[in-house]
Amino acid sequence: MKKLIVLCLLVLGSYSVIFAQDSAAVERVKQEAKAKKQTANLSARPKDHFLLLLGYNIWTQAPDTIQNKGFHRSASVYFMFDFPFKTNPQWSVGVGGGVASDNQYFENTEIDISGRTNNQLRFKNVGDTLHYKKYKLNVTYLEAPVELRFTANAENPNKSLKAAVGFKVGTMVGANTKGKNLLNSAGNVINGHTVKEKSKNFFNTTRLSVQARFGYSVFNIFASYQINRLTKEGLGPDIRPLLVGLAITGL
Repeated sequence: MKKLIVLCLLVLGSYSVIFAQDSAAVERVKQEAKAKKQTANLSARPKDHFLLLLGYNIWTQAPDTIQNKGFHRSASVYFMFDFPFKTNPQWSVGVGGGVASDNQYFENTEIDISGRTNNQLRFKNVGDTLHYKKYKLNVTYLEAPVELRFTANAENPNKSLKAAVGFKVGTMVGANTKGKNLLNSAGNVINGHTVKEKSKNFFNTTRLSVQARFGYSVFNIFASYQINRLTKEGLGPDIRPLLVGLAITGL
């Protein structure tokens, strides 16, 4: 009986030692991983940089009667500050500010953005009368983006996979139309003069957008969607711009 008790005690003691060793090994791995995260060398990682977005502007929910034409260009540039998390520098928050400019091009269209002839923003078809060969609407904003970012290689983000999600708040600083090369109803050139008109009367001057980016090194693809209306309630169609394109980050 005594031998059996001694044997049991020896077995229990062995299991205790093994369990303690395993626990110590697991804890050591955790501590090493934590130390690695905390001691990442971020000296070569820029704390601020420019973010450039070159995109294609899509008017979602726009009426079919609006005659869009051509490549609707968009360009934005922001100066951003990057704040890595102390516990895990692969994650960071980016905040900044900049300017965004969106262009929408039309065919056989005239837009009275000043309200001379209408109390609403209308896209008038003028193909059967005098019209401009080239006609566009431009809107410009000052914007403040905020992003939650992930960088696989925290020490060298310019050689790393990247992803970011966030939102932007913008205020409209300008809206204008521009027509060039006046044509008659047969499409013949009458003259080559340019006409411009500026007004923010019908537009929602606050823009709220959500945005996501993904890519490698300084090149990302991005998508940005305006969650509120482009025009004021009751003064124009409920248009929500969607921007997709190339983002260049880390400059």
